[in-house]
Amino acid sequence: MNTHPRIALIGECMIELQHRADGSLHQSFGGDTLNTAVYLRRELGDAGSVDYVTALGDDYVTALGDDSFSDAMCEHWHAEGLGLGRVQRLPGRLPGLYCIQTDAQGERKFLYWRNEAAVRDCFTTPAAEPVLAALPGYDVVYFSGITLAVLGDIGRERLLQALIEARRRGARVVFDNNYRPRLWADVQTAREAYRRVLAEVDIALLTEDDERALFGYEDSEQLFAAYPSIAEVVLKRGADACLIRCAGERFAVPSLKVEKVVDTTAAGDSFSAAYLACRLKGGSPQDAALAGHRLASRVIQVPGALIPR
Repeated sequence: MNTHPRIALIGECMIELQHRADGSLHQSFGGDTLNTAVYLRRELGDAGSVDYVTALGDDYVTALGDDSFSDAMCEHWHAEGLGLGRVQRLPGRLPGLYCIQTDAQGERKFLYWRNEAAVRDCFTTPAAEPVLAALPGYDVVYFSGITLAVLGDIGRERLLQALIEARRRGARVVFDNNYRPRLWADVQTAREAYRRVLAEVDIALLTEDDERALFGYEDSEQLFAAYPSIAEVVLKRGADACLIRCAGERFAVPSLKVEKVVDTTAAGDSFSAAYLACRLKGGSPQDAALAGHRLASRVIQVPGALIPR
């Protein structure tokens, strides 16, 4: 692996509204792979470069419209040090929007408005050709189950072919399962899409509850047994210890106790970012999991997906 790896994260950034106790709304930006990209950039420091892939202008890999919110997103990403050279700009389209509502324990509920989001055409327009051609040139390609869902059938197939080529050239493919049933026509369609991409994954960052909801696995043993060809499987289990299988060994790494949970939004995304950053810098799976727990424990004590630097 390159000592200064180039990393591409593919997905969707949305307008985030935080519903606060006094009834007011605070506006920011978020989305699972975007959250991971920002935290990964912060955790890596000078040890790698991070590009975000969605939809905005001719040379981009993210999916945004040509509105003022999309402009603000790009400014925000640039300020965080993310590369914007793979973001497509689709005229007349708007970014998706979601609202976070949290209960007294910090557990969140999301309301979404994303049917017309530009990311849905991220890999189907002529402007997508140079983006797809560029993906195999990265050292690490990262995406999620939400990425799969919003891209649609054509976009998923084109992404899969890019992943196959990327691995052929020596890239590592990283996948966070993030299964959201409401984004899929039915569970069987989701299962088929997941199984196809999981065959091309090197590091799987899996939330246990999502795996159970999608595939019905009864326990961690059954889950690990389902992925014999994946070199590194990390099972995220909320406040419980995460479980790791890597190079034929198993590890259990306890989480960190948090006295007051404010908002669990982006807990898994931030864990994945810190875990991957540590591994890319040569850390062990155990050290990487501890780094993930540390960052996630800070994130859940602050409202919203992205905490201040």
